Amino acid sequence: MIKIYTDGSCLNNPGNGGWAAIINDNEIIKKISGSVKDTTNNKMELMAPIMALQEIDKNNEIEIYTDSQYVRLGITEWIHKWIKNNWQTSKKEPVKNKELWMQLYELTKSYKIKWIWVKAHAGNALNEEVDLLAKKAAELN
Repeated sequence: MIKIYTDGSCLNNPGNGGWAAIINDNEIIKKISGSVKDTTNNKMELMAPIMALQEIDKNNEIEIYTDSQYVRLGITEWIHKWIKNNWQTSKKEPVKNKELWMQLYELTKSYKIKWIWVKAHAGNALNEEVDLLAKKAAELN
């Protein structure tokens, strides 16, 4: 079972952002991160699992830990309604960050993923570490 912790950060929202992921593949730890100028926190929260999944061989069982309900609920519940409604929200507005949602959705088809929400800043060591990595990445801009 591969475990991935993800997080995104934005110094201002919008502003300079960063994303990070810690991938634990049978005790082999890989840390990845990146930064983007003029972005939003939600975009960075989405970039983290996208970039992490691109590092993993297909057909693996994965647990993804995120402190973002936006990401967890979006990919496990909301996305099915958005696709059915031609990428419109229940208020008939275009889904924000559609391109990132589409990319994440396509990636998830190649894996068996369990999405797990963890409370931010509640003492979970890997969640705290990935949070710091994302913040450091945002500061690189």
